Amino acid sequence: MPAAPAAAPAEAISRRAGLIDGSTLLSAILASLDGDKAEDVIVIPLAGKSEMADHMVIATGRSSRQVSAISEKLADRLKSDHGTLVRMEGKDLGDWVLIDAGDVIVHVFRPEVRDFYQLEKMWAPETAPRPRPAGTS
Repeated sequence: MPAAPAAAPAEAISRRAGLIDGSTLLSAILASLDGDKAEDVIVIPLAGKSEMADHMVIATGRSSRQVSAISEKLADRLKSDHGTLVRMEGKDLGDWVLIDAGDVIVHVFRPEVRDFYQLEKMWAPETAPRPRPAGTS
């Protein structure tokens, strides 16, 4: 009976499967957003807060057209440079595009839509205690 093949290193398996580790993926996403002039880019670590991803990236485009273009180019770069396929929602409208890249979730907003939803306030770590309403102790 032939012996079982030796296990391949995780990095080699990831490359063959078209998967990259979370930090490499995050770096590629941030480079793409920077190259396409996305504004107010923030990264929110999700480890320990959610099982859906390790990081959430929130960025702003100046117009619906720019939001759609940033999102499309990001998806194309991740596919061509890293073999990573993403799922995308909202690209046709260009108000808010959600890009699911596995370990990193990316939201690209128009400024008004980002101000309305304020995702970073829901997910970002609190830096200061919330003020208590008047009359409470």
